[in-house]
Amino acid sequence: MDQVESNVQPAADIVDGVRQSAVVWDDHNMVTHFANVVNIQSTLEQVDLFFGTNKTWNIGNERQVHVELTDRVILSPHAAKRLSVALAGVLKEYESRHGALKIDGR
Repeated sequence: MDQVESNVQPAADIVDGVRQSAVVWDDHNMVTHFANVVNIQSTLEQVDLFFGTNKTWNIGNERQVHVELTDRVILSPHAAKRLSVALAGVLKEYESRHGALKIDGR
């Protein structure tokens, strides 16, 4: 059989001396989207993340901002909590290297 070169990268399988199941990140079907707007809603059973792009370039006379929604990601509440913890860690590391991020005048 011919071998096919792959971009699949297995994650480390030893953590603190304990053998872990390997995670294989398969990026063959991955797509990339840009978003500068996110909205979140939730129910008892799911958390919905809506991603889009603000298309309003001149808000001077307009009373509306036009956001083109492109993607919706639906997570279980447990997956949303893990995402929240992971994002908080990434942002803490980012701010320690590059300075605090200010949002909404805060």
